[in-house]
Amino acid sequence: MNGTQVYDAFNPAARDIYWKYMNKNLFSLGIDGWWLDATEPEQPDTAQSDKGGTYAGSFKAVCNAFPLLTTGGVYAHQRETEASQGAPGEKRVFILTRSAFAGQQRHATATWSGDIQGNWKVFRNQISGGLNLSLSGIPYWNTDIGGFFISDGYPKGIGDTAFHELYTRWLEFAAFTPLFRSHGTNTPREIYQFGGKGYWAYDAQEKFINLRYRLLPYIYSTAWQVTAHQSTLMRALVMDFPSDKNVYDINDEYMFGKAILVAPVTDSLYVSRAEGRTSTDLATIKTKDVYLPKGAGWVDFWNGTFYAGGQTIACKVPIDQIPLFIKAGSILPFGPAEQYASEKKTDTLDIRIYPGADGSFTLYEDENDNYDYEKGLFSTIDFRWNDQDKTLIVGNRKGAFPGMAENRVFYLTLVGKGMGPMDTGRVKTVRYKGEAVKVRFLL
Repeated sequence: MNGTQVYDAFNPAARDIYWKYMNKNLFSLGIDGWWLDATEPEQPDTAQSDKGGTYAGSFKAVCNAFPLLTTGGVYAHQRETEASQGAPGEKRVFILTRSAFAGQQRHATATWSGDIQGNWKVFRNQISGGLNLSLSGIPYWNTDIGGFFISDGYPKGIGDTAFHELYTRWLEFAAFTPLFRSHGTNTPREIYQFGGKGYWAYDAQEKFINLRYRLLPYIYSTAWQVTAHQSTLMRALVMDFPSDKNVYDINDEYMFGKAILVAPVTDSLYVSRAEGRTSTDLATIKTKDVYLPKGAGWVDFWNGTFYAGGQTIACKVPIDQIPLFIKAGSILPFGPAEQYASEKKTDTLDIRIYPGADGSFTLYEDENDNYDYEKGLFSTIDFRWNDQDKTLIVGNRKGAFPGMAENRVFYLTLVGKGMGPMDTGRVKTVRYKGEAVKVRFLL
């Protein structure tokens, strides 16, 4: 605000003082993570800041790099503090920050798109915004589900059925972003604020929340690819299909990991306003056109139908469904339905195979909330699918960590036409003890 001087994150002594108070008053009391809002200076009067400058030069010259130094100071100090205490299992740093700068990903940061307006146009722009951030080398990004401010378009907030549709579609998209997070002002957003079971907005949200949790083994393994192999979670289509010129300008579809193609619904299709009245019509199911890239086959997540790449499909999009296609040859692990991450054991997983091409997947696991993985304390299991032989090989487990499930149960499902996301028409049960297993499906 006017009349104040911004914290000089470029000064090592200032970073030391900043952490001193964070550690004394918060971290030492057991804080799990940091919400560092405004890591960019909110300084309307930049001339005032320039009077004193910064440790690295003039305020105007370096202001965009403030979040890099702010988050870097917290990351380094937390790790140093933990290491100096000699406690086993140094706690992982997690920082939610409103701003980003090149290289910030190495500070355990996740960036969100800021205090955005809640409307359909802004929602649509979140997709391309998130993809651009990922393309710049910053993999962890998210958005305020429903928008931060909603008073302009939806002054009644949760009392407006039109907001229910926007929020529900936004949540369905957010289930396939690196962080799944609801936040905002003007109105409450908890799922129970949208009625209860049997009401369309509640049911659709519950469906995608449960799907997100069930996909955690896939998401966590994909996050390992970010750490170990410089990958990213949200992937512009051009990243995986560079030879298909048709995808060069597509910015409302993307890959979530390397297996799931996501095409969010970003238009109001079922709630309309006229003459001051709001009406809802869910009976007439609308469609959305989705382009499937060349160079791969695609399996509709919702019904198991196979499609060749290089074509546009008119997909039905009821309020509780967005177009999701699984790249042929993909192997997806599904965990248990749970209320929070790590609530339940993951010694039993559903492994779904999407035929049409050879494929592989590496299941990664560790202790979840420390840096022992840097010391090699983690495990991987490679799954390899031979489409011609209809054979899946579950490879030897590599590595180990404290608390690891030695014995596992994998329910293998070969997905076929007419099968819904959790249908189990062709299942093989594998009792896995860490040694390679070969399973063949006879059609």
